[in-house]
Amino acid sequence: EAMDYAALAEAAAEKLELYRRDPSGWRGCRRTGEVAVSCRASAEFAGNVYRGEGIVAASPQAVWECIKPVAGGLRTKWDENVKDFEVVEAVSDTISVCRTTTPSAFMRIISPREFVDVVLIKQYEDGTMLSAATNVEHPLCPAHPNFVRGFNYPCGCFCIPLPGEPDRTQLLTFFQTDLGGYLPQTVVDSFFPASIAGFYSNLSKAVKALKV
Repeated sequence: EAMDYAALAEAAAEKLELYRRDPSGWRGCRRTGEVAVSCRASAEFAGNVYRGEGIVAASPQAVWECIKPVAGGLRTKWDENVKDFEVVEAVSDTISVCRTTTPSAFMRIISPREFVDVVLIKQYEDGTMLSAATNVEHPLCPAHPNFVRGFNYPCGCFCIPLPGEPDRTQLLTFFQTDLGGYLPQTVVDSFFPASIAGFYSNLSKAVKALKV
């Protein structure tokens, strides 16, 4: 039975649009100069969905160039939580099945992970770009003995232009990940807010480097 990757990707994008529009229930869990992180219980699995919101000092094009989920993209260079990213199958021009591996993290308490997701890219009329993803299975990606298989539930990034401010971009991110394995909940609950803060910090540095 083949998975309907396109339908799963569209459903993930719709979930993210709902998260974006629904302000209720989020509670702040971390704030830095670059991002406000909040979370609430996930309706998808027994963990949290995390929301990151910040302004990046670069054009939407530059920010998108750094985060877009493409083979050979910049994400593996600046995002310390992405070791390798490969496109397993191009489903359409805007939808692909991808495999991401992550290095060990949190002082090696979290061992390397792998994630297999269907990823959708969408552009809105106002210039907002969305990258949305959710976990899938794929015949070319059986479980790998060197990695713990983790599962992303609807997650992604909105790259939102700010009217009249061409060199600033609102970046709204949603992370909703079951890391798998046997991790204490306290580790998971500490890891994500710190990881999201690091994501915004490293992205800010990456877009500066891109402008030079």
